[in-house]
Amino acid sequence: MGLTVTILGSGTCVPSLRRSSCSVLMESKERCLLFDCGAGTTRRLLETGKTLDDVSHIFLSHFHPDHCSELASILFSTKYPQKEGRQKPLCVVAGKGLLRLYDGLKRVYGNGVVLANGLLEMKELDADDAGCFLDIGGATVRWGPVNHNPESLAYRVTVGEFSIVYSGDTDESDDLMNLSRNADILICESAFPDDEKRQGHLSPSGAGRIASGAAVGKLVLTHLYPACDGVDLIKQCRRTWDGPVVQAEDLMVIKQ
Repeated sequence: MGLTVTILGSGTCVPSLRRSSCSVLMESKERCLLFDCGAGTTRRLLETGKTLDDVSHIFLSHFHPDHCSELASILFSTKYPQKEGRQKPLCVVAGKGLLRLYDGLKRVYGNGVVLANGLLEMKELDADDAGCFLDIGGATVRWGPVNHNPESLAYRVTVGEFSIVYSGDTDESDDLMNLSRNADILICESAFPDDEKRQGHLSPSGAGRIASGAAVGKLVLTHLYPACDGVDLIKQCRRTWDGPVVQAEDLMVIKQ
């Protein structure tokens, strides 16, 4: 299919031995793309056999800590030891406010988060740039706004004829449905059970409505709070979606 997808973190801000905070790794023959980097991301990445040096791009869905808290430590770790420091460029991509976020990290950590020799690029995207895309080593990445934070973005990655959408955090969203149209896989947040739904987040039936409206090939429920433990999320999702669906776990490899 041209892409290997691994759920590095299927959890939230709540500390858990079972679920690290949000992160998804997408690998093509030429690139490793990391989507979000909450707590536990680096350890999970190493468990896949990859290292930070393999990652060329980090895409942030938004700036809540459970989606970007390891960014500073990732940047810091790429510098040491000096003779084995990062040699390949790293690009961090996110919505409006990324440059402000990075300026804040530099005020706190100084040169600890500054990569020498032009190895680091911060690329700030405009959610309103409909139809725009990034071409990354044979992978096309599109984006669109979702209903969570002002800077929140979902991403669609296409290699050849195969497309995967990562929702990040969102409530019900026509924009996400449009971005996901006919995608092979939708990795969608499903933070709380239907009867405990919270504003700014989806429940299983909400994720199912988006998957159904977008006619995706397969739905993956992720970003699961402890309230989801012991609940049949798949059964709840079936209220609105009758296609293939799985519940994410850390280190799950998603195949078509």
